[in-house]
Amino acid sequence: MFAIVSDIHGNLEAFTAVLEEIERRGVQHIVCLGDIIGYGPNPMECLDLVAKRCRASIMGNHDFAVFYEPYNFNSGAESASYWTRGCFEADPDPVRKANRWKFLGNLPVRIRTNEFVGVHASPRRPINEYIFPDDIYTNPGKFVSIFERFERMCFVGHTHVPGVFLEGPDFYSPDELDYRYELTDEKAIINVGSVGQPRDRDPRSSFVLVSDTAIEFIRVPYDVQTTVRKVHAIDALDDFLGTRLIDGR
Repeated sequence: MFAIVSDIHGNLEAFTAVLEEIERRGVQHIVCLGDIIGYGPNPMECLDLVAKRCRASIMGNHDFAVFYEPYNFNSGAESASYWTRGCFEADPDPVRKANRWKFLGNLPVRIRTNEFVGVHASPRRPINEYIFPDDIYTNPGKFVSIFERFERMCFVGHTHVPGVFLEGPDFYSPDELDYRYELTDEKAIINVGSVGQPRDRDPRSSFVLVSDTAIEFIRVPYDVQTTVRKVHAIDALDDFLGTRLIDGR
């Protein structure tokens, strides 16, 4: 069994709570699907924890934005990216600073094993393409191309909305699955949700546990108010990036 996390977004309180839950369950192997940083108030601490605790990690669009340039970001996300970059650059320890930049720049855009493919966004456009639940109605044709890009299972994040997409196309939320998806030969895209900024109206952190037979969706409460206060105390971060955490939106 192993855990898959995504979209930590510099939220140290959320990530710490998730790591504690993973450890409590005796799970050793963790994979991160990107967006370690961006939006949140503790980017360096979260990056250091991913480097230390995760067996593998890939690049998300916010990681890309900090290392290279923001692309197609709204003003709040763009400001957060530049603020995050400033935090990395301001580290007085040159070795630690260089190691962080090296880790960030070396993140691959996908993980491929015999069992699954892992990307931040989609197997077709691994950093930036959103796969929304509503797409099964508004753009069902895009799923033909997306499902052609992997053999059996693909894990994604990016939208911050957990659930399972099947080839129909169909989408099932964790609620509809009783928080457990039994694996079959049918192809599936599993969105693991977000550790640091859930957007499915549930403020608890989201991640999954993967076994040989099933995917289990896990929700973990954390000290949201502490993260909100940290965001509000940083002028370069839009207050909305904190208040949205209260309602999980």
